[in-house]
Amino acid sequence: MAVVGASGYAGGELLRLLAAHPALEVVAATGHSSAGQRLDIVHPQLRSLAHLEIAETTPQAVADARLVFLALPHGASGEFAEQLPADVRIVDLGGDHRITDPLVYARHYRGDYHGAWTYGLPELPGQRARIAAAARVANTGCYAVATILALAPLIAAGLAEPDDVVVVAASGASGAGRDPAAHLLGAEVMGDVSPYKVGAHQHVPEIVQATGARTLSFTPLLAPMPRGILAAVTARPARAGLTAADAREALAAAYESEPFVHVLPDRRQPRTAATLGSNSAQLQATIDTSSGRIIVTSAIDNLGKGAAGQAIQNANLMLGLPETAGLTADGIAP
Repeated sequence: MAVVGASGYAGGELLRLLAAHPALEVVAATGHSSAGQRLDIVHPQLRSLAHLEIAETTPQAVADARLVFLALPHGASGEFAEQLPADVRIVDLGGDHRITDPLVYARHYRGDYHGAWTYGLPELPGQRARIAAAARVANTGCYAVATILALAPLIAAGLAEPDDVVVVAASGASGAGRDPAAHLLGAEVMGDVSPYKVGAHQHVPEIVQATGARTLSFTPLLAPMPRGILAAVTARPARAGLTAADAREALAAAYESEPFVHVLPDRRQPRTAATLGSNSAQLQATIDTSSGRIIVTSAIDNLGKGAAGQAIQNANLMLGLPETAGLTADGIAP
């Protein structure tokens, strides 16, 4: 396996998971400004991979890998992927290949459109088989995972109206990447919650595309924590008299055989701390007593199920390995 963009947070998490994977071996890790450095200088937590040297990010550096993970900034994966041999499998953690409509892509992303790949969320109906048969897979966005898992089964079951969906979600600072920025300094983030990309976040068209929602308002928040996402997804019920039990049963039916998606018992709410370091998603559904709207709360680790863990899950399917190999549903605490 090779990781392109290994010096970032998602790249580092990919390497951590791959180091413990029972069937996969890291043969190359590339970076830009970190090229030429030993891996343990960039990621001192990765002791078992300390012998690796970060290579220049070139197609030649990873062309011999059986599968390549692209953990590059949005807009950088498309051109790079086109330079790799056709028989190299790829999982792209960026947004370059998620959107099926080039006009929609142009409204939310910069750069040229390079086409849509198989969408990498195995828990969607029929998607697991598509991923297993694919050579190129577009990993989900982090906010998108938390929202799609909460919303898609309710729209599919006819319980939630696809119009007037409202999402408010908070993410840890690692979701913004590792490049230095003043607004991400510890002194700026700690003790503060702030909105960003309000009304124009790039994950909205991805969520709409995957869930069948028609109108969706999304407000992302930067939370004072390193990693994790907590989303509150609300929608109008599609019929009168809908109960929290109805919504919860629809979610439970959708995910009853899924190893990483857990619908919590009544009155227990998801927590980001409970998914830390795991590939798990936690869900809960209720009905707002004032508005009557369905509320589904969802928690994931943005670097786990929202990025690297999800990428490993997709890679396992693509390579014919057990889907859960190298992954855990258990978080770490405290």
